[in-house]
Amino acid sequence: MSRSSYLFTSESVSEGHPDKVADRISDTVVDAFLSKDPEARVACETLVTTNRIILAGEVRATQPGNTREQNEAFTQSIIDGLEPLVRAAVRDIGYEQDGFHWEKAEYACHLHAQSADIAVGVDAAGNKDEGAGDQGIMFGYASDETPELMPATLQYSHNILRALAAARRADPGLGLEPDAKSQVTLRYENGRPAAVTAIVVSTQHREGLSQADVADIVKPIVRQVIPAELLSDETVWHINPTGVFVIGGPDGDTGLTGRKIIVDTYGGAAPHGGGAFSGKDPTKVDRSAAYAARYLAKNVVAAGLAERCTIQLSYAIGVAEPLSVHVDLHGTGRIGEEVLERELPVMIGGASPRAIRQHLGLNAPIYARTTAYGHFGRKPDAEGGFSWERTDLVERLKALA
Repeated sequence: MSRSSYLFTSESVSEGHPDKVADRISDTVVDAFLSKDPEARVACETLVTTNRIILAGEVRATQPGNTREQNEAFTQSIIDGLEPLVRAAVRDIGYEQDGFHWEKAEYACHLHAQSADIAVGVDAAGNKDEGAGDQGIMFGYASDETPELMPATLQYSHNILRALAAARRADPGLGLEPDAKSQVTLRYENGRPAAVTAIVVSTQHREGLSQADVADIVKPIVRQVIPAELLSDETVWHINPTGVFVIGGPDGDTGLTGRKIIVDTYGGAAPHGGGAFSGKDPTKVDRSAAYAARYLAKNVVAAGLAERCTIQLSYAIGVAEPLSVHVDLHGTGRIGEEVLERELPVMIGGASPRAIRQHLGLNAPIYARTTAYGHFGRKPDAEGGFSWERTDLVERLKALA
C-alpha cells in the first residue's frame, strides 16, 4: 500500500559544479567527433582540478573510402583540434578564476584509438546488425506532477540553478560565481506535491559577500521559480549553510565525468541502471537506451495512460535487440502493462541501438547542451537536441488504449 503523506528530496548542481564541468568537456568531445563523422565512436572521461584539465578515453572516426592509416590520421586531426573547443566550453561556463581559468589551465589529452575487440562486437557487418556498445540496464521515468512530466523535487531544483545562472550572466555585479548546488524537499499528500518544507542553496560567490548578502540575492530568485502556493512561513531555508563559499569549482573539488547520474536523470524518484551519459556516443546504450526509455515513458504519461510510468530496457554487448522490456505503471495505469511491453518497441522500430539512434536522430552534435540542469524535462530544439522529450507517440498510444 502506498503512503498518503511523506517527504521526498532531490538535488541539482550547476553547470559550474566540478563534475558538471567535466561532463561538459566530455560531451564537447562527443560533439566534435559527431560533427566530423556521425558514426564516430567516443568514450571520453575528463578530470578537472586546480588549473588542470585532463582527457582520457577511446575514440574512432572514419571517412568513406579511407584506408586504415587515413582514418587514423583523420581521428588524430580531430583530437588535435579539441583544445580550443575545451577551453571555449570552460569559458562559456564562466571560469576566469585564479584557481581555474579557461585560458591558463594546463591541458592534457590522452585519447587513443578504440579497442578493436569492442569494435568487432559492436559494428554492423554482413547480416549482423549493429550491437549494443555495452551490456547493462537502463531506466526511463515520467510523472504527471509537473508540466515537464518530471519529479517536482528535481525539476524545481534544476529551475533554481538555471535561474541563478541566468542572473549571474545578466548581472556580473551580483557577485555570484559558477559553482552551485540546490536541494528541494517536498511534502506529498495523496501522491501530489503539497508544500515545500525545505530549500537548500549553496552558491559560490566573490570575496566580501556575507551569508546574509547571498541570501538576499538568492531568495527572490528562488521565489520566482517555485510555485507560490507551495511556499509558506514554515518553509525552512538554508542558504550557503557553511557561511562562506568563495573557493569553488575545480579549484575547490576535483571533478570527474559521470558522477552526477541521479542529478542527470530523476533525482532518486526512479531506479537508475548505473551508467553515466556524458562522454559517450549514442551507440552506447547507457545513453541512447536511457533516452529511449524516457521518451517512451513520457509519451505513455502524456497520452493519459498512467500518472507514473517506469520502463526498463536491458542489453548485452554486441547484441542488437534488447534482452527485456519491462513497464511499471505503479498502479495508475489505464492499459495493460504487458500490452505496452509488446507495442512500445514496435513504435520506435524495435529498440535496437540503430533503431533508437535513427528514430531520435541521435547521430548529431547535440550533447554539450545536455550536461547541466538534467537530460530530461527539457524542450526539444530546432537542431535535434532533446528529441527524446517529444510527445509524438501520444495519438498512437491513445488509439492503442
